[in-house]
Amino acid sequence: MRRCILLFVTLSIVFWVALCSCATVPTENTSLVTWEVYFSPNGGCTDAIVRELDKAQSTVLVQPYSFTSYRIAKALLDAHKRGIKVEVILDKSQKTDQYSSADFLANSGMSVKIDSEHAIAHNKVMIIDEQTVITGSFNFTKAADENNAENLLVIHDKRLAERYTENWQEHSGHSEVYTGNK
Repeated sequence: MRRCILLFVTLSIVFWVALCSCATVPTENTSLVTWEVYFSPNGGCTDAIVRELDKAQSTVLVQPYSFTSYRIAKALLDAHKRGIKVEVILDKSQKTDQYSSADFLANSGMSVKIDSEHAIAHNKVMIIDEQTVITGSFNFTKAADENNAENLLVIHDKRLAERYTENWQEHSGHSEVYTGNK
């Protein structure tokens, strides 16, 4: 009986330590990792992205698959106008004969590249100020926000942002500069 109680107490302690370490993870500078999760339709995904972009102070790296959201494009333009360095890598499907978000961004003076190396460049990522990662199934479209079942994570973690930035730079290295249709 004593062994059973000791085993139960030990397992309980291990369980709670594991649970607590997942909820709050210290980073290099001993600050805590924080995250927010959003779901669509109508769950605040676009609002969350715009809010994070409005707080940007130095850099925004963007890598969407589908990008037609006026609100997100405008928030990127506003950040660019505030002097934030905005760089975008788009899937080749965004390079069309018709005026597109690729054209809007490029014609607004932002750095835009097209990733044609893959069947589809299916990432849906933003890295803000080398410390915030926005990712999930959420495409940067009005339909994703209002009609689709999607998810979006906003993760404040410098180490995770470093890994995502490395991957973003790898894709940037093989992507072609897009100057836009006028």
